[in-house]
Amino acid sequence: MIRTFIAISVPGEIKKNISDLQRKLKQSKGIVKWIRTESMHLTLKFLGDVEEKRILSVADAVQHAAGPQQPFTISLGGTGVFPHPGRPRVLWVGVNQGKEILTSLAGSIDNSCTDLGFKPEKRKFSAHLTLGRVKSQQGIEHTLRDMNTADFQAGSFQADRIIVMQSELKPEGARYTPLHTIKLEG
Repeated sequence: MIRTFIAISVPGEIKKNISDLQRKLKQSKGIVKWIRTESMHLTLKFLGDVEEKRILSVADAVQHAAGPQQPFTISLGGTGVFPHPGRPRVLWVGVNQGKEILTSLAGSIDNSCTDLGFKPEKRKFSAHLTLGRVKSQQGIEHTLRDMNTADFQAGSFQADRIIVMQSELKPEGARYTPLHTIKLEG
């Protein structure tokens, strides 16, 4: 079984800008498990454990769902939390430009994967890049204050491919390996 998800990679310059924000936020008193720079991505669909022999079918389903999409611009900026500021569990960077296309792609990919027998997503898609996961509420208000005053803009990039990715959980954090790349060709 291969732990699998579908995502858009983020270029190195954008990752560096987000990593700089993380570095600033680490100085606050919040207890957060920060996402490693090399692991940053925009998730479109998490599939969970998938039999190896089904991975090609997943890639074909993503190609069918996303192949008609032209490359498009994604702009990342602003910060927020899930599920709500009173008890945050996830800290994130938002999507400014490209949100509608990402939402449409996520819906199409979800439908194509559902046709393969995967469970449909119950939650409404929310385009974001995870900064970190809150491990304790103690001191988190300082991190939230610093996030809210950052007026953070990570930058923009051209999204031209979607990746079917393997996720291996390791003690030092998840390690991601691309399995298939689907080019957005319109």
